[in-house]
Amino acid sequence: MYASSHSGTVFGIDGMVVTVETDIANGLPQFDLVGLGGSAVKEARDRVRAALRNAGFDYPMQRITVNLAPADQRKEGSGFDLAIAFGILLASKQIPIKTERVLILGELALDGSLRPVTGVLPILLEAKAAGFTHVILPTQNAAEASLVDVIVLPAASMREAVHYWTNGLIPQEKEEASRANLLPSYQQNSTADFADVYGQHFVKRGLEIAAAGFHNVLLVGPPGSGKTLLATCLPGIMPQMTIDESYEVTKIYSIAGHLTRAGGLIEQRPFRSPHHTITATALIGGGPQIPRPGECSLSHGGILFLDEMPEFSRHVLEVLRQPIEAGVVTIGRAKQVFTFPSRFLLIGSCNPCPCGFLGTRDQQVCSCTPQQIHKYRSKLSGPLLDRIDLHLEVPRVPVNLLHKRTAEESSEMIRRRVEQARSIQWERYRYRASCPFNSVMNGEELRRFARLDREGQEMLQLAFETLGLSARAYDRIVKVARTIADLEGAEAIATEHVAEAIRYRALDRALTF
Repeated sequence: MYASSHSGTVFGIDGMVVTVETDIANGLPQFDLVGLGGSAVKEARDRVRAALRNAGFDYPMQRITVNLAPADQRKEGSGFDLAIAFGILLASKQIPIKTERVLILGELALDGSLRPVTGVLPILLEAKAAGFTHVILPTQNAAEASLVDVIVLPAASMREAVHYWTNGLIPQEKEEASRANLLPSYQQNSTADFADVYGQHFVKRGLEIAAAGFHNVLLVGPPGSGKTLLATCLPGIMPQMTIDESYEVTKIYSIAGHLTRAGGLIEQRPFRSPHHTITATALIGGGPQIPRPGECSLSHGGILFLDEMPEFSRHVLEVLRQPIEAGVVTIGRAKQVFTFPSRFLLIGSCNPCPCGFLGTRDQQVCSCTPQQIHKYRSKLSGPLLDRIDLHLEVPRVPVNLLHKRTAEESSEMIRRRVEQARSIQWERYRYRASCPFNSVMNGEELRRFARLDREGQEMLQLAFETLGLSARAYDRIVKVARTIADLEGAEAIATEHVAEAIRYRALDRALTF
């Protein structure tokens, strides 16, 4: 007695359809599960056995062999439980065989109820491309599954899933809600507004440039100057995500398991702020067999905020070099190389010294020794600082501004200018619509779109010699100048644009040794 069903798993950033082959033969009762499954997959035999019995079905007391094909690919997760149970029911002729292409996903509890699984969106996108028209899965995954153009059959238990199968794969009347109701957007709370930040006009201007051109930023200032508040205000001036960006980010969050409860399409740009005790694996992604996305990928298309950067391990900070430069994280394993997207806007903050009061113009006196200052600053290596476009000094806010509480420019007003600059870049880089930012211009694009006049070249040469800039820093200044020109709607880069861009590199010499 042979039967097959279909399930799926996640392989890197993409889904993979898995054929669950089931054979029942005479012999001593035995359950063999083959096909290169991980520990969670191998434990399915016990969950399936108990769930079948407790759901009122017969468990064949024969030799059962289940193969997960393709057998040469590693498979992880508990999402195969329901498909394995269906294979046993099909092979033992307890339910009829169907001709429709049906994908089956879900983890089984011992009482026969269904628990949600992760990675539904990438799995269903792959299944749709392979010709599948229906999917049976846990009710908690219904909103996420509705993002794909397939017939969704949400079930709370195994008996309900079997009911769909035996009654023509027709959604129940209670589940026939509108598509809008099944797609609650995954919202992140971000109430901070630049109108609540008094003063700091130079820093606000730098963050506006960063949002317009997707440039990395380092905020340097004493404690209480507003570095964290300024960083949390940045999402409010970022442009809306395109539909392609939303699907790509939603896939990443689905694989990481962050959509099980919320469901729906992510419409706001991510803002991730990991603690300084994070490991390198948690930051860039990884895992023992099949890697999972880390904070770099979870912040794809949005912001990665590293508060108090020198408190992070130096090794953790250094692994950011490749994602910042390439926009992807590449993780190698013995038989496979996985690539996760990680095009994020890096916002870092730090104090000028361990105590935080070096160079302040108030009554606070720095108590750090030169050795302590050197050790603190050396956490930020030269190569890492070279990849940060804007270095912004954040001074303490004068108390008279806090008394007056005068109205400041709101995030909405700044966002309009940012969106105008982004629209200019969109037209300029329409041939690479997936990443239309000034910050990722290559050498040819710099020659084509960011030529400097003679005065601008002379000014940049003087800065190059004075600050000891590298060739990478030179190019990043030109990219920032291009963004400043776009914010003003200028066709060419003027000398004042170059001068302003150089101002944001003034900390190069101060922070490196």
